[in-house]
Amino acid sequence: MAGSSLNQNPPNADRHITTGGSDWLWAVFAIMALATLGMIAWSFTRPRGTRLFHNIATVILTTSTVAYFAMASDLGATPVRAEFGRGTTNTRQIWFVRYIQWFINFPLLVILILYTSGLSLSDILTTAFFAWVAVVCGLVGALTSSTYKWGFFVLGVAALLYIWSSLLAHGSRSTFAAGPGVRSGYVRGAGIVAFLTMLYPICWGVSEGGNVISPTGEMIFYGILDLLLGPLFLYYFVWGLRNVDYGLWGFNSGRHTDGGYGNNGVGHGHVGAGYGEKSGAGARTGAGLGPGAGGVGTGGGVGTGGAGVGPHAGANAPMAGNHIGNAVV
Repeated sequence: MAGSSLNQNPPNADRHITTGGSDWLWAVFAIMALATLGMIAWSFTRPRGTRLFHNIATVILTTSTVAYFAMASDLGATPVRAEFGRGTTNTRQIWFVRYIQWFINFPLLVILILYTSGLSLSDILTTAFFAWVAVVCGLVGALTSSTYKWGFFVLGVAALLYIWSSLLAHGSRSTFAAGPGVRSGYVRGAGIVAFLTMLYPICWGVSEGGNVISPTGEMIFYGILDLLLGPLFLYYFVWGLRNVDYGLWGFNSGRHTDGGYGNNGVGHGHVGAGYGEKSGAGARTGAGLGPGAGGVGTGGGVGTGGAGVGPHAGANAPMAGNHIGNAVV
């Protein structure tokens, strides 16, 4: 144990990870860190407004990197009396930092996948909420010493059933705005996620729940699942969306230099402001609504004039024109 993380941060439970377990966690940490840097670099190769999935993947990988650094350092665990003792070991290390990782990552993973489907935003957020339910039930059950822990286990599995139904049934039958190619990729991705998340309750049952395998075995089991569901799946899924037109989802960076709304999209006047979509024309036409007008006026601007000039509509705007739009208060 000399020179290892366990020497610097001694275990706080009878049944704890070994030096080999700590070494395995450091290896997973290194993979997560490299995957995070790779995803960040990849995102910068994409135009602004087409980085949503890359950014979500970056958040997931960054969270996993921090969590595995803590676990490899033998930090982020608390001793809990096991329901089923093994020999002279009465307490077991329960890694609450792992559940913090899942509390952030699991809902984001659900949103990442379901956003490519045709489900409504309310359905996506509801499914993400049940991801939180599953994680919280797993944490509370792991911290419970009595047989009541299995009640939380059942509630967590019930939440997973809802998530699986959204991924495999509702999501796959929805209308995909990005086309049938995205549908086939979604079906494969949803199937992978559903299968891997079915293995997490099994690991929980033989580790935090039943205290059957050692904490080192638990780390290996969970670590493999996190690597499969983290770097491997995220890179596979995001790569599958590389040629999809993000405009079909209505994504926009919001920057005028990237075709969003900015100096070339909005003109502000003294009373009214011109707002419109870019056009090839060199003039601006619009309606003005002012406090002294008592109604709506119309007017046209030429050159650098942003807002339309009309009866009480508003003076010229400082923003450049080349638009067609409406002047509103």
